[in-house]
Amino acid sequence: MIRNLAQGVRAFTSNVFLVEGETTALVDAGANFDILPKIQEVTDSVDAIYLTHTHPDHIGNVDAIREAFDVETWGYDTGYNAVDNRLEDGERVQIGDDVYEAVHTPGHKNDHLCFFAKSSGICFAGDLVFANGGFGRTDLPEGDREVIIESIDKLREVVGDDVSEIHVGHGPSIVTRPKDDLELAAKAARMG
Repeated sequence: MIRNLAQGVRAFTSNVFLVEGETTALVDAGANFDILPKIQEVTDSVDAIYLTHTHPDHIGNVDAIREAFDVETWGYDTGYNAVDNRLEDGERVQIGDDVYEAVHTPGHKNDHLCFFAKSSGICFAGDLVFANGGFGRTDLPEGDREVIIESIDKLREVVGDDVSEIHVGHGPSIVTRPKDDLELAAKAARMG
């Protein structure tokens, strides 16, 4: 089961997905709200935190979660205090009941990762793409429009026709025809 623990939060935060199953993990940690009661309503243990990238709105709650659950984080760049363990492009990790491939997708931020489980078709896309063809900002430090286009194309290639839902860093998850939203994002990124 996948729950967005940041749903309804009115602070500036990313979505925070709690994925239950064989391992109980968080995808991103959010920021600017007390996440601990939201986790504790559902579970008393967290096995890992997987970070799509290290922008403050995605990692602000890392220290509180680490302390409360004695848990480590996984991300692309261990040069950041929020990242305990490095994930390489193509590395596989257990999140919930599925094995996900970590896909390095820079363009919004150099350390950006998406996670895709071929068996279930579930993708965690962070700030690479959003519902209705949206895509991550490229006007922040490390942002690059050409690179984000390449990353969107790379994710489209990795997920192929197998993608069934995409959980994004902000806004609603894409649970109806997610491949269409990915194609729209690829077109939108090329315009402008």
